[in-house]
Amino acid sequence: MKNSYDIIIIGMGPAGVSAALYAHRAGSDVLVIGGESNALAKAEKIDNYYGVPKGTSGPQLFEMGVNQLKDNNIDTLEGQVVSIEWYGDFGVKTVENSFTAKSVILATGTQRRAPKIEGLKDFEGRGVSYCAVCDGFFYRGKTVAVLGEGEYAAEEAAYLKNLAQKVYILTNGKAPQKIADGVEYIDKKLAQIKGEATVQQVVFEDGSTIDTSGVFVAEGVAGAGDFARKLGAELSGNSIAADEKCATNIPGLYAAGDNLGGMLQVAKAVYQGAVAGSESAKYVRSLKGN
Repeated sequence: MKNSYDIIIIGMGPAGVSAALYAHRAGSDVLVIGGESNALAKAEKIDNYYGVPKGTSGPQLFEMGVNQLKDNNIDTLEGQVVSIEWYGDFGVKTVENSFTAKSVILATGTQRRAPKIEGLKDFEGRGVSYCAVCDGFFYRGKTVAVLGEGEYAAEEAAYLKNLAQKVYILTNGKAPQKIADGVEYIDKKLAQIKGEATVQQVVFEDGSTIDTSGVFVAEGVAGAGDFARKLGAELSGNSIAADEKCATNIPGLYAAGDNLGGMLQVAKAVYQGAVAGSESAKYVRSLKGN
């Protein structure tokens, strides 16, 4: 693997794969860095994306994307980026490697912080979700809970209340930063998420419980936001600010997918990845005088 590329893409989900394919076809030398820790890899079913057979799981779709990169001979690296610097070119560091690039595309999605609650990891894809728009459909007429205390949690709850019979917001002992109408807030600390095949109950530290069919984790900020902030890129709330070409205010820095905010959907990520990949390739060509 080389140390220098035209374009380095951070994130191996739908936005990152789409960006890589379009940049590669435009003649750019591309490296994609990422791993399986993303929202798609945790999705139970993907039933609302064009051409995907009913019942396809998030991990299956993720694997298809990674295989597509390999089939097109695009360099990939499974790993975590720990630092990105900009000095005209970009310096990208992982735990074990360092690279340079003319352009960087941030496609890491949003970083959902999952608190250490017994049962939460065990029920991912079986009642624990990280996206109301993605999975809320499966909880029509049921009771659900949203875990979080901020604006993101309030927005997830506002979406779910149009589908579910009842919605709780569980702040896990924290003071709510924003109140959503029509939902019940519980500020007790959580101890455990219980169930058999799927989630059935939330247990609090004081021993009290609520029955629920689903728990939506809504904590965290854009995973790429930290990189963008350190590079001096403009943010819009917790999202990266970019124009219609997915370009940030930093020359050569592009963003695509969930880290731009809006609908956290595969269809949107793929489109923005295509735009970012194409525009990034144009930018690199302009630097080379082509």
